[in-house]
Amino acid sequence: MTAVYGREHSNKPEFWAARRVLVTGGHGFLGSHILARLEALGAGHVLAPTMSEYDLTQTAAVRDVIRSFDPDVVIHLAAEVGGIGANREQPGRFFYANMVMGVHMIEEARLAGVQKFVQLGTICAYPKHTPVPFRESDLWNGYPEETNAPYGIAKKALLVQLQAYRAQYGFNGVYLLPVNLYGPRDNFDPSSSHVIPALIRKMVEAVDEGREEVVLWGTGNASREFLYVDDCARAVLLAAERYDAPDPVNVGTGNEITIGDLAARIAAAVGFDGRLTYDASKPDGQPRRCLDTSRALESFGFRASVPFDEGLERTIAWYRNHRLRSAGKTPAARNHPVESTE
Repeated sequence: MTAVYGREHSNKPEFWAARRVLVTGGHGFLGSHILARLEALGAGHVLAPTMSEYDLTQTAAVRDVIRSFDPDVVIHLAAEVGGIGANREQPGRFFYANMVMGVHMIEEARLAGVQKFVQLGTICAYPKHTPVPFRESDLWNGYPEETNAPYGIAKKALLVQLQAYRAQYGFNGVYLLPVNLYGPRDNFDPSSSHVIPALIRKMVEAVDEGREEVVLWGTGNASREFLYVDDCARAVLLAAERYDAPDPVNVGTGNEITIGDLAARIAAAVGFDGRLTYDASKPDGQPRRCLDTSRALESFGFRASVPFDEGLERTIAWYRNHRLRSAGKTPAARNHPVESTE
């Protein structure tokens, strides 16, 4: 499939000016980009609590933050998540933490009379063998890929909760299914990172260390779709502004790439010219991921605007700059934008 990028539909400053907005997970990857957009839009009342301030797996903490801040809009991003390795090591924790945070957040928001609740789901909720492109109507047609199932099912249960609360209480909650995200400020920790930051780090380190081979998990044949993080931030805010229906909505580009092709593209971008070797004893995860994104376009005017190669270049530049800063070095001048970690 070929991705369709276009002129972005802009967020509305007038929507956010007087609203009180609670963003859970606001100091995480996607959350930091949403906070930056809210600031640029002139949102005057935004709270993004840290876990040390409010442990959202605890009912009392959820109740406290919602009742003390009294938000009009809740954007619930907080999650415990990682790559295939982390999902295999902590399936119970990922199920419990993500389920209990969402259940309490939705219930306490309903009791407090929150006007709009935006819940971020996960593409891992789709069945393992969903036909491509994934359509929202396919969500319940099978069991998720096994390594991601506890996390995916916990998140999918929150869709049921929102739909039930809308039917019984008139609670205005919406549910988004973003595809794999990437971009500046991503998590590059090899123990918990997703595929793009993991590959970037491996390739950059291989170049720096003069290695001739990089070993990658799986066969390289699985495919994924990727969405630049700031595009996703815009989509989340568009849904908060314009979408008021119970149906889940895919958020992505509609374009897939195999892990093998992705690895080769990243290797070329960072200057690694050694061998890419695949360890087929390790899992591929879900065989394919590629979304039908027509509902997002029709329902709230979202279309991705950052082409993949451009987003990848920005991400690699940010990571290299961040590594140099961490090492106390000054980065050389570059011809492409580099986001600050500040």
